[in-house]
Amino acid sequence: MPILSVFYGLIIRMQSEKSGKHHIPHIHCIYGDYEIVLDLDGNILEGEIPSNKLKLVEAWITIHHDELIANWKMLSDGDGFFKIEPLK
Repeated sequence: MPILSVFYGLIIRMQSEKSGKHHIPHIHCIYGDYEIVLDLDGNILEGEIPSNKLKLVEAWITIHHDELIANWKMLSDGDGFFKIEPLK
């Protein structure tokens, strides 16, 4: 699963899952032993992470929403992906 960004110990990954478990555009976020799956509006689909880290991911999603949509489309079309700036 491609890594789109890494910041504050958070690893943001995305994989197109046309016939997978989550049928909508989403990201996977890993933080230590935690993992959460969020749609591109910041809604939790599965899992959990500490609330202070969740707020960082939600802010990052808001800032980079258009880039996340573009990455989802590229991955869905088999055209690869591009890295997204970390939260600073």
